[in-house]
Amino acid sequence: MSQPVSSALTGIRDVLVGIAVENESDRDSPAIGYGLSLARAAGAHLTLQSASWRLYGDNRWISGFDDGTVADIDRRLDRLARAIAERTAGDAAQAGVVCTTETPSLHYPAIIHRLAEQARLHDLAILDAEVWTCDLDREAIETTLFKSGRPVIAVPPGHAGFAGSRIIVSWDGSAQAARAANDALPFLRAAEAVEIVSIGDAAEIRDSVPGAEFAPHLARHGVNVTVNNLPVSGSIGETLRSQAGLFRADLIVMGAYRHSRARQFFFGGVTRSLLRSCPVPLFLSR
Repeated sequence: MSQPVSSALTGIRDVLVGIAVENESDRDSPAIGYGLSLARAAGAHLTLQSASWRLYGDNRWISGFDDGTVADIDRRLDRLARAIAERTAGDAAQAGVVCTTETPSLHYPAIIHRLAEQARLHDLAILDAEVWTCDLDREAIETTLFKSGRPVIAVPPGHAGFAGSRIIVSWDGSAQAARAANDALPFLRAAEAVEIVSIGDAAEIRDSVPGAEFAPHLARHGVNVTVNNLPVSGSIGETLRSQAGLFRADLIVMGAYRHSRARQFFFGGVTRSLLRSCPVPLFLSR
């Protein structure tokens, strides 16, 4: 069944979905379904990088003593990555979406560097945002944001289909927030309702309305926008999560990693907090 293409979303011409098969239980990826439905809604080209994490030869100690077990695991993971790519290509053909796939079998960290390189060739990258169990999960998102120059949509479990009727723009006046909002303009123009959310302490909210300064820019681009300045409750991440539920948001747009990755690692940060636990997909730019 054909799906009408949103005129606003036609600004998105190609999207990249990146997954990395790390073990034989890796079968379901919300990013794939989300990317496929977004490409269909936008009339865009879909590229899937279905990579498998190759262990053999990556560690001399393993290679020197391996009895063939590790190499066999590598072959099975490669077959699984190829099966996922083949299934996705079939689903795309049924949906009327032009799709290309690649299935590299690479060592860590070559997978994430390849992903960043591919992201530069697309309008945006779509990745899974799951509970991080290893460095590969974390660095796939971070490296793509820092090295590709493109936005990333991080998709949590339970969101295997694109939706963009109601969108929150997290606004703190930073360069990263401005970049994210402009990168997301095709989504914002297509949305039925967009809410700029600025979060601060009680004095900041009382003395200024920072989101109101930015709202005219979005309105001039045809965005149906409102402003909501909120006092921080617990933390900025918690306040955004709560507001996403109250607004019934489909997507949160925000600038990513305003502080360095090292500072985020040691002291935490809003980006990492939301990536670890967010009720809706995150549109991130830096």
